[in-house]
Amino acid sequence: MDAFYASVEQLDHPEWRGKPLVVGGNEARGVVAAASYEARKFGIFSAMPSVLAARKCPELIFAKPRFDRYKEISMQIREIFLEYTDLVEPLSLDEAFLDVTENKVGLKSAILIAKQIRAKIKERTGLNASAGVSYNKFLAKIASDLNKPNGQAVILPEEAEAFLEKLPIGKFFGIGKVTAEKMQNLGIHNGKDLKDYSLQFLTKKFGKSGHRYFNIVRGIHLSEVQPHRIRKSLSAENTFETDLIQPDDLKNALKSVKDELIRRVEKSGIKGRTVTLKMKFSDFTQQTRSKTVEHFPEPDAIWELAQELLNQEEIPKPVRLLGLGLSNLNITEDVQYFGEQLQIPFAG
Repeated sequence: MDAFYASVEQLDHPEWRGKPLVVGGNEARGVVAAASYEARKFGIFSAMPSVLAARKCPELIFAKPRFDRYKEISMQIREIFLEYTDLVEPLSLDEAFLDVTENKVGLKSAILIAKQIRAKIKERTGLNASAGVSYNKFLAKIASDLNKPNGQAVILPEEAEAFLEKLPIGKFFGIGKVTAEKMQNLGIHNGKDLKDYSLQFLTKKFGKSGHRYFNIVRGIHLSEVQPHRIRKSLSAENTFETDLIQPDDLKNALKSVKDELIRRVEKSGIKGRTVTLKMKFSDFTQQTRSKTVEHFPEPDAIWELAQELLNQEEIPKPVRLLGLGLSNLNITEDVQYFGEQLQIPFAG
């Protein structure tokens, strides 16, 4: 989906259409969760501090997030996907992989299926979507960003390697900012540079990920679309209107975060043996503290562990965000997915 949260707000508030808008934060605090395309023209993007965004665009509109509404529309879109295939792997509320090799409508063209899905999303929700079409998930994801907003692109099998050789390394799906900087320090600025390095070199420099980098730059990605992804963690967090430093204030704020986490735990039925405390400070640096216990802790025990982590050592700076999460969950199914690359007809 194109600027999903921001687009939903503009859909529901006609007076905001065509104006620079962000979801999340306010003029004084917080972080941008999503930015409309009008806001992006001012250099405003997600994860940017709201204060900076407001400086870049004094007319900027700040909208409070409404995740129930975003989830409602996301489910409408998911229903459209399921009209074409049951092999749908959600990445988030606004993005998913679809395997349409065999599809419910009997179309042999993945390009036509993408066009139909985008048209149905527009018709039923009023929102624009973009699509990427290719023979594996990695390439389809990259293609989905090529003609945004409200467009689609295809990377054909015979075009993949030449396309990837020209692609800047920061545009590779799965290569984050830190890894991209490390690669650039090694002289790897695009796919061609990456392709010049051996598997042995890449695994030495990047560990297990080196094998993935060696493959993807050659257009090889063997991950199947997984309609039932296994959850690895469950968490809740809160950004505060004013920075907190006093122990009582931090404890009270953490209790509210804990209450929300427990609500999510009870709703999902998930438990976890590792409790992690996340703190983001006034200067936007971040720290996490974790503890793993032998048995799945009950709500009272989670609260005791959370307080123990908070008091583990002195808090060095004022705190703007607290988060609490569970991992090592009570999901024991250990599934590994293997597959072969599928040949998808691209005609049309």
